[in-house]
Amino acid sequence: MQAKEFRDMEDAELAKQLAELRKEVFGLRFSNASGELDDTARLSRTKRDLARALTVARERSLSAARSQDGGR
Repeated sequence: MQAKEFRDMEDAELAKQLAELRKEVFGLRFSNASGELDDTARLSRTKRDLARALTVARERSLSAARSQDGGR
């Protein structure tokens, strides 16, 4: 997914997507460690998507904190 797609999501939807990506990364890491994972590049793609989603979530929390602080 592109970062723009994550930015277009509502907060609840983004939180749900974060939970799903975390579960997927866990499952892929487990499969990779046990030698069952055929598409090892999928692990990297999923981790990258998780990082993008976390970045967008962090941007939103910083933006909310700035608006509460008066824009300082």
